[in-house]
Amino acid sequence: RGWASVAECRRRLVERLALPADAVIAVGVDRFDYTTGIIERLNAVERLLEKQPQWVGRFVFVQVAAPTRSSLEEYRTFQDRVQRLGERINGRFGRDGYVPVHLLAQHHEHDALTELFRAADICIVTSLHDGMNLVSKEFVATRDDEQGVLILSRFAGAARELTEALIVNPYHVEECADALQQALTMPAAEQRERMASLRETVRESNVYRWAGRMLLDAARLRQRQRIEARVLRHSAG
Repeated sequence: RGWASVAECRRRLVERLALPADAVIAVGVDRFDYTTGIIERLNAVERLLEKQPQWVGRFVFVQVAAPTRSSLEEYRTFQDRVQRLGERINGRFGRDGYVPVHLLAQHHEHDALTELFRAADICIVTSLHDGMNLVSKEFVATRDDEQGVLILSRFAGAARELTEALIVNPYHVEECADALQQALTMPAAEQRERMASLRETVRESNVYRWAGRMLLDAARLRQRQRIEARVLRHSAG
């Protein structure tokens, strides 16, 4: 795979964004779309810094948000809301040498996202309604050091599989802020235990397993249709 070490990924990110040397880094990776829960996530970050002032100066949230459908007024308005909320949080809690929210509103290639996931202490996925959400699985797959904490919305399809994540209701600001605090203070041994289990789940639930399940479901459906057709023929006769 040729990944840079976790320490090197972190060094590059700290240098690129001019983060404090002792920064604790949370990341989110989404499209600019209201269904991804970016606003709810930023509200939780703001509430964490209100409730736990000891993190002001250290906790940093990096949000990658690829612009999408920017020609539509609704999405432009949403992007503006996110921007303004980030600026408000930075205005409240930022200081010389410390910006709590970094909004990277551009498309990132896969290698850049891998580096970000490996540099982070926490990955936050707060989808309001979603299919599988592969970001959560990508984060887990990159963490061969078995460190880092995944905070995952109960509304993401992956929440049914990734039960060792901290599962939250993204609409509940206090719950999400408390999950951030739990992630920030989680001992390395517990992180390792949870991440090892998450990685095993991701390894098992691969594309071959998924394809196998789809084929099995299709076979069951065909069998049911054949039985129903026989029953219909029998009752017609």
